[in-house]
Amino acid sequence: MTEFDITFRDERDWVSFGESFVASEGFKTLFREGMLLVEETAAYLDGEGRAESRLISRDATLAYASESMRLTTRLMQIASWLLVQRAVSEGEISLSEAQEEKTKVKLNAAERAVIETADAFASLPLRLQDLVQRSRRLHARILHLDALISEDRPMPVPRESPVTAQFGRLQAAFGGK
Repeated sequence: MTEFDITFRDERDWVSFGESFVASEGFKTLFREGMLLVEETAAYLDGEGRAESRLISRDATLAYASESMRLTTRLMQIASWLLVQRAVSEGEISLSEAQEEKTKVKLNAAERAVIETADAFASLPLRLQDLVQRSRRLHARILHLDALISEDRPMPVPRESPVTAQFGRLQAAFGGK
């Protein structure tokens, strides 16, 4: 073994991105953000959104109905994914069981139908436009995370910290103690 080799522990000490992510503060923040967006959207569509939908043009009514249905579907997929990941975090199911659950409610990578024109989207109430855009951004983040978790291969944890190893190499190269 040379001074540049890093030795790894056995597989029992490998780190899984999926397991470490769902146990992280980042996931807890994502979970809260997602569930708050679901609640906010439901409240909007049941209250203020209904009132706003009565004030838009007849042409915009179809766009409103279509976009609100896509929004609701997208948020239900997001909520399902978040709940499954939280179950992994809390030890209720394993990552492999989560992968099986994932087949029941699929995260669609791309929406089949979108509002064809920017004019149709612009005709929607501003609050609905905001909710749609926020849900799309959250959906894209979750798709990315889901891909990382799905492709998750345990990563070996080095016995020696890479920083410590690099520091040792620098000391050796420059004659430090």
